[in-house]
Amino acid sequence: MLDHFLELTATQPLLQVLIVILATFVLEDAATVITAIQVHLNTISIPVALIALYLGIVVGDVGLYGMGALAARWPVAQRWIKVPSAQTQQAWLSKNLFLVVFVSRFIPGTRLPLYTACGFFRAGLAVFTTATFCATLIWTTALFLLSLRIGGILLTHLGAWRWVGIAGFVAVIILMGRLVARTQKNKM
Repeated sequence: MLDHFLELTATQPLLQVLIVILATFVLEDAATVITAIQVHLNTISIPVALIALYLGIVVGDVGLYGMGALAARWPVAQRWIKVPSAQTQQAWLSKNLFLVVFVSRFIPGTRLPLYTACGFFRAGLAVFTTATFCATLIWTTALFLLSLRIGGILLTHLGAWRWVGIAGFVAVIILMGRLVARTQKNKM
């Protein structure tokens, strides 16, 4: 569906940016793969694609932070902030914020709880945003370039079956993330 919208808006880069940003809110990795393939099909340019992906992912991450900050205002949740161990956790998180947020970008399943906790404990928003932006530049660019390369191979060699190959590639990316998250969970 994302590919269809990008094809329809090939002459409207701002609309393409909005579509890709919205797609990252649904599933970042799939949006990255499909956007890279659309670059290969000359539907969207590389700069527009990357800017839209970066913006969408960082805005989504800041949105999770904001959800945590809103949760902290909920009267029922405020009692957790006043627990003595919460102050220790808040101090540790604030001290290690950049590294923790940066590393979480590369560990599946950690972003939702961590980013909302950052907002809940009011960890520094500027440091949080900088860390998520830096990590997004590395992770998203790497996945984008890999998808551009593999997508090009799939488009060239699979002919009419190319979309099956691309769907399989997206499924492998998603399943690998879930497998890594499950492995990490089992180790804990």
